[in-house]
Amino acid sequence: MLRHSAPTVNPPDDRSGEEIVLRAAVPSDAARITECVAAAYAQWIPRIGRKPWPMLQDYAAVIDAEIVVVATVEGVIEGVLVLSVTHDGFLIENVAVFPGLAGRGLGRALLMRAEQEARARGFDSIYLYTNEKMTENIGLYERIGYVEYERREEQGFRRVFLRKALASSS
Repeated sequence: MLRHSAPTVNPPDDRSGEEIVLRAAVPSDAARITECVAAAYAQWIPRIGRKPWPMLQDYAAVIDAEIVVVATVEGVIEGVLVLSVTHDGFLIENVAVFPGLAGRGLGRALLMRAEQEARARGFDSIYLYTNEKMTENIGLYERIGYVEYERREEQGFRRVFLRKALASSS
């Protein structure tokens, strides 16, 4: 299981020269994860009229219950990935990066890790959701191979669900 796996070290991103290390989150990471999520999602509050769902979570509880991976740069948590297995399959519950580090490959590394985790657990696809008013996110996910398959309201949020078929790793 992920909690016991060795860290994944990605080569430095060509644009930043910084090494990105992915590792399983531990309870002491909860405060920094909460800061990361708050910073990453704050821009969406005016558009959707309230805090997005990830900002409402207790990350100490999330770390205990879900698969949580952090992306570190120089030993500092700069991104987070929350994964879970649901009745619909393997879910990317949340992916967030501090806005100041956008474009440096952290989000890409986290999404690649999500796909690796899904494959390792025998899934042939992965899915996620985003708020329907976060149109930029929908476009981004579609550009990297996700296909919209449903829109519905959950927990008071209008969500767009997207799924990506995963190529076999063989």
